[in-house]
Amino acid sequence: MTRKFFHLAALPLCMAIAMSAQATISDGVVKIGILTDLSGPYSNFGGKGSVVATNLAIEDCLKAECKGMKIEVLSADHQNKADIGASKAREWLDRDHVDAFADMTNSAAALAVQKLIKEKGAVGLFTGPATTRLTSEDCAANSFHWMFDTYSASAGAAAALTRAGGKSWYFLTVDYAFGHSLEKDASEMVKANGGTVVGSVRHPLNASDFSSFLMQAQSSKAQIIGMANATQDAINTIKAAREFGISEKGQKLAALMLQVTDVHAMGLRVAQGLVSSEGFYWDMDDQTRDFSARFEKVQKAKPNQVHAGVYSSVLHYLKAVAAAKSDNADVVSAKMRELPIKDAVMRNASIRPDGRVIHDMYLVEVKTPAQSKGPWDYYNILSTIPANTAFMPLAQSQCSLVKK
Repeated sequence: MTRKFFHLAALPLCMAIAMSAQATISDGVVKIGILTDLSGPYSNFGGKGSVVATNLAIEDCLKAECKGMKIEVLSADHQNKADIGASKAREWLDRDHVDAFADMTNSAAALAVQKLIKEKGAVGLFTGPATTRLTSEDCAANSFHWMFDTYSASAGAAAALTRAGGKSWYFLTVDYAFGHSLEKDASEMVKANGGTVVGSVRHPLNASDFSSFLMQAQSSKAQIIGMANATQDAINTIKAAREFGISEKGQKLAALMLQVTDVHAMGLRVAQGLVSSEGFYWDMDDQTRDFSARFEKVQKAKPNQVHAGVYSSVLHYLKAVAAAKSDNADVVSAKMRELPIKDAVMRNASIRPDGRVIHDMYLVEVKTPAQSKGPWDYYNILSTIPANTAFMPLAQSQCSLVKK
């Protein structure tokens, strides 16, 4: 576990003193815990990049709304195991009095932490996990789901590819909460657009060999092989599919949860032509380019949508703490819902009653090597998916906070 106090050597020392309303900060320090995968298959998804993004958010807030606040960051590796994530979260809550949890990459770990947040009181800033359960049947008044989920991933690529003629689908799914949720949401999107699902196969997290799974997908004769997995599993699936000549034989891969960091790891020769949904792309405008340049200076890589979401969620949380002059979870959560979300990475963003942060999403296609003008120039943005259609309709939510 690592800890960092934000006196920030590069900032004026006055920023390390207690804020004027410190009496309402329970222990004089606002503590943020980053629970993520620091060493496993999702380490490029969130990992150290999420800590970097958190630091940038703190830097920005200390220069403005949070001037004078004392902020501490803790980080730990949940190893993609729900019990380890819950154990660390409980330790942070009981011993360290952590005020907010950010990232939480891995849906199973996130759901376990969500239970503790409800029980003990803290703010959840979920960016890395994708299951819609976080703002549906398992929702909490002090929990927020930033950037993307399995519904928004499906609303882009699954809907677009089905409408474009890919009517029969076969799913290759990672076997835990995230994969199950993505397969379910994508299947429903396929059917809603006139397609059919002919079958599916599930694989373990961090599988080393995808040959048998792809053989089953090939034998299904489905037009589209929907990848309900992410990061290293997605990379290994795509590489194996290229070796099998899947595309040449008439089937198309749908990488439903692709990240720009995955494309970088594979290279354009392997990733070209893949269609996916993204909540953020570094090269959209001057604001995204400036944020990404700052991130890259530290991380030596461009940020993906998880990193961008961590930055946005932590910044908004800290602004709410400053505005509320309190770190009480209920008070801050109410203030987060009041304040507009304004930052360098989110567009048309707002928080719904169920805690789902809705915003514009983007349908992207990976460029060919010939189309790319340089490092990290990887996406063509095909269309913008408006915030009010990119996410599950509030009427479909099973969240107890939603008035039916």
